[in-house]
Amino acid sequence: MAVTQRLDLRQSQTLVMTPQLQQAIKLLELSNQELTSYVEQELEQNPLLERGDDARAEGTEMADGAADFSGDGPEGEGAETAADNLLDASDYGRREVLPDERDSPLDTDYENVYSSDGAADGAAAVADLAGLNSWRNGGGGGGGDFGDGEFGLEHTLSRELTLHEHLEQQLGLDIADPTERLIGLQLIDLVDEAGYIRAELTPIAERLNCDLAQVEAVLRKLQQLDPIGVCARDLAECLALQLKERDRLDPAMQTLLQHLDLLAKHDRAQLMKLCGVDAEDLADMILEIRSLNPRPGASFDKIEAQTIVPDILVYRQPDGSWGIELNADTLPRLLVNQQYYAQVSGRTQSKQDKDYLAERLSAANWLVKTLHQRATTILKVASEIVRQQEAFFLHGVQHLKPLIRRDIANAIEMHESTVSRVATNKYMATPRGLYEMRYFFSAAIQGANGVASHSAESVRSRIKELIDAEPANAVLSDDQLVAILKGQGVDIARRTVAKYRESLKIQSSVQRRREKALRSV
Repeated sequence: MAVTQRLDLRQSQTLVMTPQLQQAIKLLELSNQELTSYVEQELEQNPLLERGDDARAEGTEMADGAADFSGDGPEGEGAETAADNLLDASDYGRREVLPDERDSPLDTDYENVYSSDGAADGAAAVADLAGLNSWRNGGGGGGGDFGDGEFGLEHTLSRELTLHEHLEQQLGLDIADPTERLIGLQLIDLVDEAGYIRAELTPIAERLNCDLAQVEAVLRKLQQLDPIGVCARDLAECLALQLKERDRLDPAMQTLLQHLDLLAKHDRAQLMKLCGVDAEDLADMILEIRSLNPRPGASFDKIEAQTIVPDILVYRQPDGSWGIELNADTLPRLLVNQQYYAQVSGRTQSKQDKDYLAERLSAANWLVKTLHQRATTILKVASEIVRQQEAFFLHGVQHLKPLIRRDIANAIEMHESTVSRVATNKYMATPRGLYEMRYFFSAAIQGANGVASHSAESVRSRIKELIDAEPANAVLSDDQLVAILKGQGVDIARRTVAKYRESLKIQSSVQRRREKALRSV
């Protein structure tokens, strides 16, 4: 068979991942905080983009420019069509689904909680996203400032000392030798947020060209600083420092600290044997240890809790249906300044500058459209979740249905990967609490005797309820939990019960029995 060269003409269909399409996919899975950060970067890089509230403050009309999604950029219509296939959504803004005439304890008017303008308000919120209307929160000209300077009132507030600063202040007062101060500063840098030094001391001695004994001597001085127990190298040493301060570190207590693993297992018989004490003395020693602080540095470097802002608001309406709308606070306020583009392009002479402006305009239009499609896609997925999980919203977690992403994707005619991206880092505020969207996706567990299946989350909730209600003298084993669940129509294996129990961070029946017995002493 001769080897020759030849030309072939073949025709095939492929999806080209253009930069714009990659951007649409990326934005779809971002949380509201990540999206805000991304939009801020785009505002800095693209002179044709501006915030919607800024446009209101300047008195400029931007609706026409924002609504122009003709795709004038180099990608043309092909990129837009690909994105439409991925993020196709219609009828957005606010959904009313699932009319229900049944009475329910959740028939509260939650509409007034989340919105004061009714149905028009939800539709206007998403319309503003596409630049079709002005936002209700007007004024971008520093309305929240107390002055025209660079620093606001918040910059004048005092702050609490960090743990490292607190230790360094005491170091300067308690240690006068310059060499020991230098060693002490090196050790303080190793203190973690709990107040421990978990690193080896030998590298410090080698780095400072001093003896290891000198480093250990400085460490012992640091361990006398406030808070008591700081700069310990492990839990036993931390507790020993606090007990020594109380003059309670006797030989029996030292032995107990050396066997904290037995204390964690509630093995009181072995502890009494090792410590040489009776049950009453051991109980007093355990109470003494429980009064200590295992994390002496935790009172410093406090991290403020970040409030989760929901992306979707779900509420029961007076007629029994469910209202679903986007949270306007999480939607970016972006507009394309066509007026500024017209002014600048009219004065541009060079081809390079014209190409740059055209590229920036195309990128701005695409970003506004992508954000619009992102919002409508999130709303579409959330509406279908509420429709399929109505029993959960009416009656609670026990009625959560088995649901997978493919079910939602088939119902709304989207790809399963799109639903997966939407459910990532998105939260729904519902009458039953705040939930991440992927919480509503749960695997199915077969029901007993061929009855309907149960969701894994509802079974996990049942296990927790049974364990919480168990008496101290009748702790339920995993086998007993299996028997109870099968009596309730759930066909589940013992290893599955153990897996769910461990995911809930619930101890085994043996450990729970020991702990409850110890509490009763």
